[in-house]
Amino acid sequence: MNRRALPAVALPLLLLSSRSEPGGAGENWPQWRGPNQDGVSSAKGVPTEWGPEQSVLWKTDLPAWSGATPILWGERIFVMSPSMVDPEEARRVEEERRQGEQERGRGRGRGRGGADRSPGGDALLLLCISTADGSLLWEREVDSGNRLYRKGNDASPSPVTDGEFVFALTGNGVLGAFDMQGEPVWKRSLQDEYGAFGHNWGYACSPLLYDGKVIVEVLHGSHTDGPSYVAAFAAKTGKPVWKVDRPTDARQESPDAYTTPLLVRHAGQTQIVVSGGDYVTGHDPETGKELWRVAGLNPNAARNYRIVASPLAAGGIVYAPTRVRPLTAIELGEDGRPDDESIAWQWDERGGPDVPTPACDGTYFYMVDDSGMATCLDAKTGKAVWGPERTVSGTVSSSPVLADGKVYFTNEEGVTVVLAAGKEFRQIAANELDGSYTLSSPVPADGRLYVRTEEFLYCIGK
Repeated sequence: MNRRALPAVALPLLLLSSRSEPGGAGENWPQWRGPNQDGVSSAKGVPTEWGPEQSVLWKTDLPAWSGATPILWGERIFVMSPSMVDPEEARRVEEERRQGEQERGRGRGRGRGGADRSPGGDALLLLCISTADGSLLWEREVDSGNRLYRKGNDASPSPVTDGEFVFALTGNGVLGAFDMQGEPVWKRSLQDEYGAFGHNWGYACSPLLYDGKVIVEVLHGSHTDGPSYVAAFAAKTGKPVWKVDRPTDARQESPDAYTTPLLVRHAGQTQIVVSGGDYVTGHDPETGKELWRVAGLNPNAARNYRIVASPLAAGGIVYAPTRVRPLTAIELGEDGRPDDESIAWQWDERGGPDVPTPACDGTYFYMVDDSGMATCLDAKTGKAVWGPERTVSGTVSSSPVLADGKVYFTNEEGVTVVLAAGKEFRQIAANELDGSYTLSSPVPADGRLYVRTEEFLYCIGK
């Protein structure tokens, strides 16, 4: 067992064993945005206050930083990580990113993807960690050849699991399947089979799992003339099931998207929703065929409207963030598709997110912008309930989650803000940890909160 597997256990294992059995209905967190991809958890008793020496049940050393959010199934946590990234090198690259904001979309970077990059830890790893004590159960190399893309790296996509297999996708386009004991099942390369990626900031889309299929999207265009596409592979074998091109008339950097495909069930139908390249599209999960398309994400046809925040859905409405504004709410009709007056509302004011994906319980719509300003909207009408409200200084790249009547999100310095959910703004706490450069989102489950920082995976609980 290497040093990464050595957890700092803050409470006796006797106390840990007294907690309720994990993995109950709705308490697994099988993919990046939770069971329903809306950032909402059914977990109760999630802590609201903690610190480096307070309420930390354990913390486990991680090899390096990554934007990948941990996922959880039963007593296992799965997380992607490069084998090693020099923190000083990462900070240097991030500083270059901040200084080069005006250069976005101009394609002045080096190599594939266009953004300035520096070598990082070579191996791209999938780690399996015990929820009981933070010990490393197993570690597998999914891919190699990691690179830094200023704020991201090739371990940015989050894995997904159905409790039988876990699927990991790297920024190099390598998609691999493992069983729960870490035995490899299959592996394939999207770039080798379908052509080189052409994103300006590297590939960072997480896979979606539905009905025995692993579904991925590749929406790009900054540095390629190849088509964008959506594809599905058989979960048990990795064999291609379908692949469809997704055309766009977006220009320069605007074809690029770092979103994750969304599963939507409405009016007795199931569809895959994809956001990016100036459009939102709905697809048949059996064939990939495009069923509908809605514009409006880039009303001024700007050339730098790459989209980072993913779509989400609740109550028959699909919510599609864009580059800050507008955020578009698309109402689905009785046939499961939008009609001619499908746009229910748009948020075109201060407080819209760029990187963080919002959370929604069907009544309230919670969003945090990159500066830490939080806003709550009426999910049906888009009218402001409260906000924007200042919560924390510094940059926020993680996405908010809703659990036990509270909203949680973490800034890049590892400070997690806890807000009261509902119609009145109230900040409950701002909790610091001794990690830093936090890009991934917190995960609530079984009365605990899992927070990934640059150095550690923390388990916070009572």
